[in-house]
Amino acid sequence: MPARPLTDDVAPAALTVEVAAWFGADGRDLPWRRTRDPWAVLVSELMLQQTGVARVEPRFHAFLARFPTPGTCAAAPAGDVVEEWRGLGYNRRAVNLHRCARAVVDEHDGRLPTDLDALLALPGVGPYTARAVLAFAAETPVGVLDVNVTRALSRLLGRAVTQADADGLAAVADAAAPGGAWAWNQGAMELGATVCRPRPRCEACPAAGRCAWWASGLAGDDPWPRPRRQSRFEGSDRQGRGRLVDALRAGPVAAADLPVVMGWPADRERAARVAATLVADGLAVVDDAGTWRLP
Repeated sequence: MPARPLTDDVAPAALTVEVAAWFGADGRDLPWRRTRDPWAVLVSELMLQQTGVARVEPRFHAFLARFPTPGTCAAAPAGDVVEEWRGLGYNRRAVNLHRCARAVVDEHDGRLPTDLDALLALPGVGPYTARAVLAFAAETPVGVLDVNVTRALSRLLGRAVTQADADGLAAVADAAAPGGAWAWNQGAMELGATVCRPRPRCEACPAAGRCAWWASGLAGDDPWPRPRRQSRFEGSDRQGRGRLVDALRAGPVAAADLPVVMGWPADRERAARVAATLVADGLAVVDDAGTWRLP
């Protein structure tokens, strides 16, 4: 299968227009796609990391109703943010969001910056999240390269893609039409999430005619560089941590109750060790009497 460079050989302008048009006609109507508020976009992106749309959508509305701005989030105790994060998992993201909100208030007068370096300097904001805020809030022509986009573009070009590929296509889309970079990024993400899935539905793909893997008859190895599989959740320390945070959302937990709450009634040592990691991560506090609470 010949790998394709990101040049006019793959007609990138036509590609971006086609995918953007397909997204405009068939893309899902999701609430974070109706806003250009950087805070709302940031909240949605952190919620959507390793969590499905169906779980995120109702929590997104509830979270923004309670914390509509970085200032309201920063003014609340971290425990309130963790409490509002219920049902989403990966609770450290809630703590990171709270720390980010405080930094935005302290360093940017309560307004989320729309500059890549400034975004990257915020707690909990990595390269993907920073570019997502720029692309989806400020409509900046940068490429958003999550696992879904990576899969779609790798198959299209017949090789593992780079950030330069994503940025290049976003720049082409921006030049092709007003708002083109926003529509292209949303479309590429939607394409990977709904059509170019691990088991692709190539017959439904608006870019099939430009796809190197499709042209090969899906011969050879899938060009998508599959992410490393996460370790088993059932019985893991992560599961015990999650159980304790869920219990703390309902109220304080006595130290003696930790093993039962965390699912290891016969292993006090493990419960104490894993519970201590929540304190280190800012997800829990423990008082002198040994009572555990949200921060």
